[in-house]
Amino acid sequence: MAEYKYECVKVRIRDGIAWASLNRPDKRNAMSPQLHYDMDDALARLEVDDDAKVVVVTGEGGNFSAGQDLKKFFRELEKNPGERKKAAAAANRWRWERLYQYDKPTIAMVHGYCVGGAFMQLLAADFAIAAENATFSLSEVNWGILPGGLVSKALQVCLGYRDALYYSLTGELFDGKKAEEIRLITKAVPAKDLKQTVTEFARRFVKMNPETLRGTKQGIKAVRDMDVGQAHEYLMAKSNELKARDKEDGYNKGIKQFIDDKTYKPGLGAYKRPE
Repeated sequence: MAEYKYECVKVRIRDGIAWASLNRPDKRNAMSPQLHYDMDDALARLEVDDDAKVVVVTGEGGNFSAGQDLKKFFRELEKNPGERKKAAAAANRWRWERLYQYDKPTIAMVHGYCVGGAFMQLLAADFAIAAENATFSLSEVNWGILPGGLVSKALQVCLGYRDALYYSLTGELFDGKKAEEIRLITKAVPAKDLKQTVTEFARRFVKMNPETLRGTKQGIKAVRDMDVGQAHEYLMAKSNELKARDKEDGYNKGIKQFIDDKTYKPGLGAYKRPE
């Protein structure tokens, strides 16, 4: 198993589930340039690590992330435009470009604070499960900036127009229950059940055909901004790509198990895959 050693990120892989945790607990996992570099590298490696079937993004020490580190990311880089540009590129890359089109299923596990810039990885992940008492806030409006990076765009992925405006313009705090109500997250659960709920949810993807998961999630995301004709052409091409990439030949195995062997019902789970 590959080793993952970073200053600001902790990676654990167990039973096919990779836990990638922001690791600055003394700063509520506020994101520094080094954290962005570490997470960008970790996610790139996990995407091609056969031991990792699904990736959970979370934070150490009881918090998801308090957003960008105002001192490390903003003030200290004000007079260093080269490093600022490098840090910003890494920040946008792992929080959106990598996660949004990631080859493997991704889950954001949210506890404690999820503030400002942390909304990017929250929204880019395929699923988000939070503690009911987690605290969410788009606080940028309170100190003179707008929800930057790609946060303002990312909000449109999950939130309705009115909710996006309301929480961006008020900076109002809200909890996990409200986050589920406005569909910012997939599900809110009692804090004591969070880790177990995420683990059990992640396990279902460990058992499934990885190429089918990849093609399905990327297809659904890609057609969001297409018209019907474009979407049809894209999805036909995506289906052909899936058949070409799928070394398990899941389509024919599933059909055979259902029609010929009568050992499988599609509505009840994945077909039996090779060990």
